[in-house]
Amino acid sequence: MKPEFNSKSFNFTMAGLLIFLAGSLILMGIITGEIFYPEEYTYTTSQSMISDLGATEPPHSLITQPSATIFNFSMIIAGILVLLGTYFSFRAFKDRLGAILMGLLGLGALGVGIFPGNINPQHPLFAITTFISGGLSAIYSYRLINSPLKYVALILGLTGLFFLFTYSMFIPIMGGGGVERWVAYPIILWLIGFGGYLVGLGSKEPLE
Repeated sequence: MKPEFNSKSFNFTMAGLLIFLAGSLILMGIITGEIFYPEEYTYTTSQSMISDLGATEPPHSLITQPSATIFNFSMIIAGILVLLGTYFSFRAFKDRLGAILMGLLGLGALGVGIFPGNINPQHPLFAITTFISGGLSAIYSYRLINSPLKYVALILGLTGLFFLFTYSMFIPIMGGGGVERWVAYPIILWLIGFGGYLVGLGSKEPLE
């Protein structure tokens, strides 16, 4: 007997796949960009910002290839994936605030890729949008997740926002790049975890 189409299951699955792929792409884009960063230039995870892979800040901006292309395109594609995942997530949860927060996260990631670190003030604005909306999205997902993962999402969101708003306090200890990674990586981990959760949720939805 041919199974019936379940629109809610489809929405959960699509949202999960897109969000999972977005988080994975950002993570691997950063790692790959770091691998191919030219050895003749200094790049360290403690002192270099993540966006330095795309371009360093003005007035003496440095753009290296292929790291810049890898990082910028990874962010652009990931931003689009998050925006598409937001659409399907909204269709599944019907949660307006959650969709707004995640939509801002996708828009911020997209803007970071389109406007690399050498473009001001656009890049800093999109970067801070990504960090704030990403942390808030992770925290807000506590309401949407019905498993122990909700506590992990809450901790990841709070961790990212904590280091964002205490940034200058930890620079002497971890360096600017180190602190930024404690802001960004919890969001990336949440995207991967939340995406996987949604895929699993879609497989559990009963047939209509």
